[in-house]
Amino acid sequence: MAEAYPWQDSLWQQLAGRSQHAHAYLLHGPAGIGKRALAERLMASLLCQRPTPEACGECKSCLLLKAGSHPDNYILEPEEADKAIKVDQVRDLVSFVVQTAQLGGRKVVLIEPVESMNINAANALLKSLEEPSGDTVLLLVSHQPSRLLPTIKSRCVQQACPLPGEAMSLEWLARALPECSADERVELLTLAAGSPLAAVNLQAQGVREQRAQVVEGVKKLLKQQQSPTQLAEEWKNIPMLRLFDWFCDWSSLILRYQLTQDEAGLGLADMRKVVQYLAQKSAQGKVLDIQDWILAQRQKVLSKANLNPALLLEALLVQWAGLPGQR
Repeated sequence: MAEAYPWQDSLWQQLAGRSQHAHAYLLHGPAGIGKRALAERLMASLLCQRPTPEACGECKSCLLLKAGSHPDNYILEPEEADKAIKVDQVRDLVSFVVQTAQLGGRKVVLIEPVESMNINAANALLKSLEEPSGDTVLLLVSHQPSRLLPTIKSRCVQQACPLPGEAMSLEWLARALPECSADERVELLTLAAGSPLAAVNLQAQGVREQRAQVVEGVKKLLKQQQSPTQLAEEWKNIPMLRLFDWFCDWSSLILRYQLTQDEAGLGLADMRKVVQYLAQKSAQGKVLDIQDWILAQRQKVLSKANLNPALLLEALLVQWAGLPGQR
């Protein structure tokens, strides 16, 4: 059974306690806050033959779902990580939706992440979203609802999923990551933009080691001890989106300090001195230009554009090295 997270208690009671359900829900919010687990809990409850409202875990439907062989359950996700959901996958889903439920109850579909559907796949889903056959409930999970077609969103009950507060997140992380110190858990939560499940994943991926490598490289770049080409090669195994997120964050912190001179707003300790130095030595126009460029390239990375990672990263570092200079 999917894990129940304490910050979802109120929303769970609201969703699972309904006497009648919408034909489609759009569960949206930042990545790493447990939306998939919430959708799986709701899916189990909707399919259960005697929910309380939690799925009983013992009826025929629950046992089939646990075994991964429930005939009235369909999960749609990319065939490969970080790839698009294709139109042929959606057509298979549409064929499932029009069938009669084999156990005589509901059919439940879970799609995640729904924004990974390409335009043809999204259009192929519209009819099923508008008029699903029989007692079918579609659960759509989205980390970036702004990327969805308006016609997708308008056919769903849109439900924002809560981001836990820092205190609750750190309390949960203390149990999930007992091997980390309190300071390390705070750092991980900050790098995960406040999403505790994302923080756990980042720890598993070695993000603090990656961050230390990048910070050290940025310092050497500014001291002209390493070239953009050398660093682009050294960082080739670090996810491109992660790198662009960090540089986007640093450019924002530089601008913030230039406007406020607030030393409390310099971000994580590892880059505070560098951010302050660049804020003092860089023309604000140059910082705005590089931030606009970073945001544009980040969007290309998000949209899975056909990019040359090494050249893109080298271009970023050439611009970053050129930030300090005449103001």
